[in-house]
Amino acid sequence: MWLYLAVLVVLYYLLRWYQEKQVVSHLRDKFVFIMGCDSGFGNQLARQLDLRGLRVLAACLMEQGAEQLRNQTSDRLETVILDVTKTESVAVATEWVKERVGDRVGAVINVDGEEMLRALTLAPSAPAPLTSSTPLVVQPRYWMQLLRWYQERQWVKECVGDRVMKSVDLLETTCCQDLSLVTECMKHALTACHPRTQYSPGWDAKFIYLPMSYLPSFLVDLMVYWRNPQPAKAL
Repeated sequence: MWLYLAVLVVLYYLLRWYQEKQVVSHLRDKFVFIMGCDSGFGNQLARQLDLRGLRVLAACLMEQGAEQLRNQTSDRLETVILDVTKTESVAVATEWVKERVGDRVGAVINVDGEEMLRALTLAPSAPAPLTSSTPLVVQPRYWMQLLRWYQERQWVKECVGDRVMKSVDLLETTCCQDLSLVTECMKHALTACHPRTQYSPGWDAKFIYLPMSYLPSFLVDLMVYWRNPQPAKAL
């Protein structure tokens, strides 16, 4: 019985491996619009997809970032300046994309954590941006911007500021800095004939966070409580 089960498991993973290796045809005709390409995930994904042969439309916040990206990629990749906090910038970028692809854009990818933070700073009543975007985790300088936003209110500075700074220190020592773990998943989802419904980049996701998602909530709360620095007590 166990032998048959083992054989079925092996066959299942072989079939899955074979399916995931199948790539969609005519990649050079596919357009992908990526926001946040100055650095981080967006920049790396844009370069990877360009190497794969896709037609990448890369949105950057600064001309310097756009120029650097163009120098690192082929002539297929095109850039546009986009500031999502400005309506006119969004409108110009929209027309720019339409001129090139019309309604044929294959995918739109937003990995722009900095733009998200800038938008939130314009709306101080917006809710708990700490969990809004992955670049906040892998690039702690964005946490510094968030901290300055918090420090505008004295009571938040006293109660939350130290906790945020301790969280920054913890992230710098525990988080993986290899962005390709995430961008490879994105690339596979865009180019595979049989993309996965869910991706778990990194061994910590597979062996820590996925198992945690099946635990009772009170156990997960306890684990997070013990792991993270606690806020200052109210005076």
